[in-house]
Amino acid sequence: MTIDCYSYIQFDDAKVGLNEVDKLGLNNPPVDLLVLSACKTAVGNKDAEFGFAGLALQAGVKSALASLWSINDAGTVALMSEFYQNLKSGSMKAQALRESQVAMLQGKVYVEGDRLRSSRGAVDLPPALAETKTTNLSHPFYWAGFSIMGNPW
Repeated sequence: MTIDCYSYIQFDDAKVGLNEVDKLGLNNPPVDLLVLSACKTAVGNKDAEFGFAGLALQAGVKSALASLWSINDAGTVALMSEFYQNLKSGSMKAQALRESQVAMLQGKVYVEGDRLRSSRGAVDLPPALAETKTTNLSHPFYWAGFSIMGNPW
């Protein structure tokens, strides 16, 4: 998928297309971190070089976490769960992402039955992922596609 005029971000009650990102008011006050956990949100084209993440930065967001490829849903839930826990612990954004990726590489974050196990305990998976066949999330495919753009602190 390449970002084109049909690409959009789905909010609870609205779709926001490429040409509307700058109208979201992301710089008033400035958004510190925008997490775009959908597939290929850091991939663009000639109109949006770094995809939605790049457009968010141009619109005033300080940092954007986005993906470079079609990422596995269970891997995304695992990485985001660990990432947010690391942020809560006081890690800087880039460090929180790195710590999360290392934990997944080392097999400390995995799926067991219908639960996600991480370095901080276990949580139930969303119903759509509860029957996932993926258990070992240590392969880079599951976590290496995410990158922080903009301010890493």
